[in-house]
Amino acid sequence: MSILKKVKSSLCATLNYNKANSVQVESTFVRALPGFSIVGMAHQSIQESKDRIKSALLSIDFKFPAQKITVSLSPSDLKKEGSHFDLVIALVIALQNEQATCEDFYVFGELGLDGKVKKTTTIFPIILSLASQNEKIKVVVPKDSLSKIRQIPNVESYGVGTLSEAIAFFTNPTCRQAKDETIDFNFGKSIIINNQEYFYNPIFELDFKEIKGQARAKRAMLISAVGMHNILLEGSPGCGKSMSIKRLRHILPPMSISEMLQSNAYKSLNEEDEDLSSTRAFRSPHHTSSKPSIFGGGSSHAMAGECALAHNGILFFDEFPHFSKMILESLREPLEDHKVLISRVQSKVSYETKFLFAAAQNPCPCGNLLSNSHECRCSDLEISRYKNRISEPLLDRIDMYLQMSEETSHEEGLCSSEMFEQVLKAFVFQKERGQESLNGKLSEEETSKYCLCDNQAKETLHVASAKFGLSHRGINKTLRVARSIADLTCEPTIKKEHILEALSFRRR
Repeated sequence: MSILKKVKSSLCATLNYNKANSVQVESTFVRALPGFSIVGMAHQSIQESKDRIKSALLSIDFKFPAQKITVSLSPSDLKKEGSHFDLVIALVIALQNEQATCEDFYVFGELGLDGKVKKTTTIFPIILSLASQNEKIKVVVPKDSLSKIRQIPNVESYGVGTLSEAIAFFTNPTCRQAKDETIDFNFGKSIIINNQEYFYNPIFELDFKEIKGQARAKRAMLISAVGMHNILLEGSPGCGKSMSIKRLRHILPPMSISEMLQSNAYKSLNEEDEDLSSTRAFRSPHHTSSKPSIFGGGSSHAMAGECALAHNGILFFDEFPHFSKMILESLREPLEDHKVLISRVQSKVSYETKFLFAAAQNPCPCGNLLSNSHECRCSDLEISRYKNRISEPLLDRIDMYLQMSEETSHEEGLCSSEMFEQVLKAFVFQKERGQESLNGKLSEEETSKYCLCDNQAKETLHVASAKFGLSHRGINKTLRVARSIADLTCEPTIKKEHILEALSFRRR
């Protein structure tokens, strides 16, 4: 009974793939030869923390008792790993004989040998996952992580820089109030629609004005950006395919805080520690990339792949036909279901993949089939094999197709700022209509609800469907592209001209 009175506990959490599980951390001093043990299926990364914790406690003149220190991590049947357990273990030991309580707080942080509290890349996705599972949580985190953690809803967060500050936080209530300072964030500009705030960056590092001519390509980029529509560009080398797609990122619609948090959480899971940004992700893997690197996986950890890292942004495949057949065919599910499911013997992990898929390819192996100045050296068989690497079911999942020609015009045309103004206007029109998803990511039910056509548009789509043999998926994608075209002029109903322009971007 006397031993139970001396048990000190707090909370931490561990990642099980991409989901966080709460862990109760308890400590007690018992009569035995002096020692320090951690029990409860602790990974080697936690067992190695003993020396860091001892050094950090000695740095604040903590007097180790002539007893055995036992730290328990429960539930005991759950695997725990990560250096972010350092701070909470040190705290339950240091506060063992204090009246202070820390049972209601989640505590995260890696300790330096001098007692400094350091951030880790796993803290952010852990707290984001905990916040989605609980109505309200209180956390103590390293000061370096505080700016990002403060953006997570339902989280009351406090920052500490050293172990001594963390101890003072729990032993002195006045310190706790002082830690809850206000932090300013700069995500560029914002717009509020239906009581929801969306952020965007008005700085265009890559500008469409650098692309001379190519008015139709810019129009396609504009429509693609409005609805986050998948797009495939085909043309001779040097006609501006990659240039156009790289500039597409900067005119994409604004992002909400929840979208920014989720995208950043996936990056943190892959140990890519970046600040929150209103600029959408842009991932461009090489065509020699392996299947696990694109879709995620691994023997011990189901890591997020490029598809998940591109969530809410752009996934760009340059030299599209040169990717392996296995990767190309595996793209069907992420493009259709907007998620990747990684199955393992003991668990299944799901990542959301609502990205804009953009691809670029040459018209033939040598690239000169559409060129006005160079002669194609490929045989018909070589061209056929090259094009057949991309199957019809995959092409059917791409909303827009554009064949780009070599440009002789030197007109600048629209610049990125002008294009983004049109995207922003269409974005507001979509959100005020009540849509949660952008046009390109609407479900079939939402397509029927929001993509309403007048009689002429219905008749035109019916005739085109019979003439070109459009699949059910192709009809829906045509409707969604037409909806984005109508949104550019704030038309509540899809008209015949919108359908015709959408059909002009269908691959036949």
